[in-house]
Amino acid sequence: MIVVLSKSVSSHDKEMIRIYLRDRGLSIREHFLGDDAIIGASGKGVVDIRELGLLPGVERVAATSKPYELVSRETKAEDTIVTVGAGPSFPGVKIGGSRITVIAGPCAVESKEQIMETAALVRESGAVMLRGGAYKPRTSPYAFQGLGMQGLEFMKAAGEAYGMPIVTEVVSPELALQMKDLIDMFQIGARNMQNFELLKKVGSLGKPVLLKRGPSATIEEWLLSAEYLLAAGTRDVVLCERGIRTFETYTRNTLDISAIPVVKGLSHLPVMVDPSHAVGIRAKVSSAALAAIAAGADGLTVEVHPRPDEALSDGPQSLYPEQFERLMRDIEALAPVVGKELLRTPRLGAAGAPRPKPQVGTGSPEGPAELPVAFCGENGAFAEQALMRAFGEEAPRLQVKSFPGIFDAVLEGSAVAGVVPVENSQTGSIHENYDLFLRYSDVAIVGELKLRIVHCLIGDERASLDSITIVRSHPQGFGQCKEFLDKYPQWTLEPATTTADAVASIAREGAVKVAAIAGEAAALAHGLKVIKAGIETNPLNYTRFVIISRRDGDSAPVPPSLGSGAPNKASLVFSVPDEPGALFGCLKILSDRGINLSKLESRPIQGKPWEYLFYVDVSIPDTVEDFEAAIGELKTKTRDFHYLGAYRASL
Repeated sequence: MIVVLSKSVSSHDKEMIRIYLRDRGLSIREHFLGDDAIIGASGKGVVDIRELGLLPGVERVAATSKPYELVSRETKAEDTIVTVGAGPSFPGVKIGGSRITVIAGPCAVESKEQIMETAALVRESGAVMLRGGAYKPRTSPYAFQGLGMQGLEFMKAAGEAYGMPIVTEVVSPELALQMKDLIDMFQIGARNMQNFELLKKVGSLGKPVLLKRGPSATIEEWLLSAEYLLAAGTRDVVLCERGIRTFETYTRNTLDISAIPVVKGLSHLPVMVDPSHAVGIRAKVSSAALAAIAAGADGLTVEVHPRPDEALSDGPQSLYPEQFERLMRDIEALAPVVGKELLRTPRLGAAGAPRPKPQVGTGSPEGPAELPVAFCGENGAFAEQALMRAFGEEAPRLQVKSFPGIFDAVLEGSAVAGVVPVENSQTGSIHENYDLFLRYSDVAIVGELKLRIVHCLIGDERASLDSITIVRSHPQGFGQCKEFLDKYPQWTLEPATTTADAVASIAREGAVKVAAIAGEAAALAHGLKVIKAGIETNPLNYTRFVIISRRDGDSAPVPPSLGSGAPNKASLVFSVPDEPGALFGCLKILSDRGINLSKLESRPIQGKPWEYLFYVDVSIPDTVEDFEAAIGELKTKTRDFHYLGAYRASL
């Protein structure tokens, strides 16, 4: 069992808890799980959990049915998010939660030039951590064993040059201490998964650990190895499925896709997949990688080499840089389908160091609290989910009551940024929010992302389809679930400001005959049940959100998760003179300069009957001068021209 101690527990109370457990025949060990101080108790002794829970200093007691206690989801229900490589000017790489984290690099560090070249290539394609072996346990004693400490120094230099934390394999307890200050994350290889002395030593050093599954290990054995690491002292363990040994010979190993959802049900630890070692065939790696993401993996570790045919280790399974770049594009396209976002980290500055962390966070004792990000709605709103995808689960939030409230908060400086829905793939543009950009000319779009929308019918624990008489939601929610609602014409539809507001109103009222249309996260946030899931008319249902910030502020954050590099998309609004060919002339300006038009929509101008504004989304070509020239010419041909912002397009 696990005894979670209260934050204010005294030394005397803690000692009394220890004595209570020992007197009843249990062996104990103290540990930290996240921010919680805990005492783990095991053995054949018998304890009255209710009596134990009443002892001074005990916050709660969790009895587990698994031999792995610290790893078990019974002990910690919420997902663990592991941070790797955080520093004064770098937020670190997050593994777990709503992100897909990609680690890439060669199987082995062969030279300083090779690892530098590889780091540059994978960083450019979107990898956020660098992998590579300095000590290589090989089946043959005559195979390349790595460059040892020199290889680690080369790898550390490459990681620092390109703003990437590094992960590498440790093969013995003696080397662990020597490696500690050169790396950001230890890797326990498949061959060493049950090297218990190594696990205890590495765990005691407190650094994050990537634990690979052994080729013949069961899931329980794998989780027990993770238990060794946590019990020894580290709080940050990431599990890595890399294929198991079966009778099949067409691939190097058999990738156990089913292990991903099984382990995520059993444990709170993040799960990554190594498709390179799983299949061992370059042409099959990308397919296996995408399958792993679809199955729920939190990330990938992929072998990439500038010239795989010349690699000293595992060349046949290493991707060419262009293959890796294509895989990253495919992952970015797949991510919204599985409800995740591909993790990006801050772009590099001129000197090769990461740019300073955007001012979005919880602050620190050394400085003032950092500003929140604003969204409209209650906890669990789709906008809050979009916010977490863009800025991370830890980002402070500011809830406002209306969409104009987001713009007000950003303009007044009480929020550093805002998340605003502007378009749905089924019901079209949210015109009220587009119109706000004209009212708030000092606010600009700095990013965008697309969120898959899965609607649920949500109600009180006692509610059922037969008891419902009223359904609440945002009008867009009604439109996106029209086919389902048409089956129940007797229901009265009541509009709400947001879908999450509709759920919150039911929780406040304790209504049994009222249901809401919203996402599952809103039901969890307000303690209600999902009566029916997936009621949207089209499962390919996405909402496009934009990130807004003040134009004149130097703190406007562009979330790294939304992509790095120069903006490649812009949004414009303008009207044209009432004369033949006026709109055609504007579009021709864009066409002549090779600027793609991805959206064109007209809106009536308030107070001017039969006059229209045109909302336009365009691509920004590689030749920025052509784009600037086109904008300059458009301003001379249009009226009421508004430049809403430039940003990276979301796939």
